[in-house]
Amino acid sequence: MNKKLNEKISESLSCVLPVTCIVLLLCITITPMPLDPLMLFLAGAAFLIVGMGFFTLGADMAMMPIGERVGAKLTSSGRLSLIALACFIIGAVITMAEPDLKVLANQTPAVPDAVLMVSVAVGVGIFLALAFLRSLFGWSLSRILLVCYGVLFLLTAFVPGDFLAVAFDSGGVTTGPITVPFIMALGVGLTSVGRTREGGSSSFGLVALCSVGPILSVMLLGMAYSSSSGSYTPFTIPEIANSQDLWLAFQRQFPEYALEVFSALFPILLFFLIFQVFFLRLRRRQVVKILVGMLYSYIGLTLFLTGVNVGFMPAGNYLGMQLASLPYRWIMVPVGMVIGYYIVKAEPAVQVLNKQVEEITGGTIPAKTMMLGLSVGMAISLGLSIFRVLTGLPLLYLLAPGYALALGLSFVVPPIFTSIAFDSGGVASGPMTATFLLPFAMGACEAVGGNILTDAFGIVAMVAMTPLIIIQLIGLLYKVNAGKPKPSHTSPAPSAAGEIIDLNEEEPA
Repeated sequence: MNKKLNEKISESLSCVLPVTCIVLLLCITITPMPLDPLMLFLAGAAFLIVGMGFFTLGADMAMMPIGERVGAKLTSSGRLSLIALACFIIGAVITMAEPDLKVLANQTPAVPDAVLMVSVAVGVGIFLALAFLRSLFGWSLSRILLVCYGVLFLLTAFVPGDFLAVAFDSGGVTTGPITVPFIMALGVGLTSVGRTREGGSSSFGLVALCSVGPILSVMLLGMAYSSSSGSYTPFTIPEIANSQDLWLAFQRQFPEYALEVFSALFPILLFFLIFQVFFLRLRRRQVVKILVGMLYSYIGLTLFLTGVNVGFMPAGNYLGMQLASLPYRWIMVPVGMVIGYYIVKAEPAVQVLNKQVEEITGGTIPAKTMMLGLSVGMAISLGLSIFRVLTGLPLLYLLAPGYALALGLSFVVPPIFTSIAFDSGGVASGPMTATFLLPFAMGACEAVGGNILTDAFGIVAMVAMTPLIIIQLIGLLYKVNAGKPKPSHTSPAPSAAGEIIDLNEEEPA
């Protein structure tokens, strides 16, 4: 076990180290940073590395097996009403416990927190039930998404402007590190004994549809409540005089995040125990392994959230403010793209998604290809988001054509790429985006005198949109190569697109 944990921590080190080096390079060159936020950032990076290692190991040991077994058991019952009801309850309860949902509720004070959280949870529950029915009966994900996003963009004409950015951000925020691994594993279990023949592609797409529910809920609330969707409170950086102050800064926040993670994981543990007693009846050794995995997930996510919230938020806000204050503020665009390229690798659910994609497709879609696509997508989204902050370009000017392209591609690429692409949007926009990139955009927006609610918010929506396009473009390239004559078996020529050629060779006839 120690060996596996060391491997996971080493992997997380390789993911977090590039972002840390980029921030340090900026600090010693164009944006000198006071020691207070810098020390918090470095300590937060250490929390991130250890926490991400524990969490990914815990997800492998507990989150994924629980989701798969519960999903398979539900489907084997053959009672659609029971399955749909169970999906609704699971989606609603887990979403209510998602730590990032509390962040979203605090951003919309015009709506009571309880009303927003219940509305979003109900939306996720309804769309999770719809997602299961889609995967079970083989309904076209492209057509469902076309209808859903068509309705969303029609509603933008009736929703107050201040609500739009927060609404579209909510789709990525609520599909966080707790929700995503469990729902993805649930999809594998639900479709493992389903009626559809689209085994690979139908295992994905649940996160894609669950991301629609929060957007629709917040839009409807925006039409019902005041047009003022939120307010911005400037960041306050704790004064760090010595190592004890540094420790106290994290120690004060640790119990809060420990309680949040416990409330998020407890419903999953409760579901497992109920199914274990009445349906699963796993062996004692399997149960112990899952319980240990849950403990690892708890430790890891608590350390992760403490690190990003206490250490990364002040650093991101300060960097954004300083870069936007430079005479050559345009440099924020390429800097943001570089940060975006590497920071997505530190999202805990990204590692889970990439591994699951590779396993379910039997290596047909390698994890490296997925990571490259997500990194490129994140870089593009950050570049566009920073450009929007600096210029005040309306969010819909980018989202409308972006989703039109993504939905158009969904009708020409292999279905599995569409399912994975729309799942990737919810996975990529996780806690690293909410706690580093969003404060980064807020700091820049404050420096240029922009509107925080309309210009800075929306970055999560952009991060959730670009993977839809990039992953599907990979699928389009895959489809084009699949139609080409295969090279002679006597002299296979190497190619820069070797991964795509390998994919074609493994594609079933």
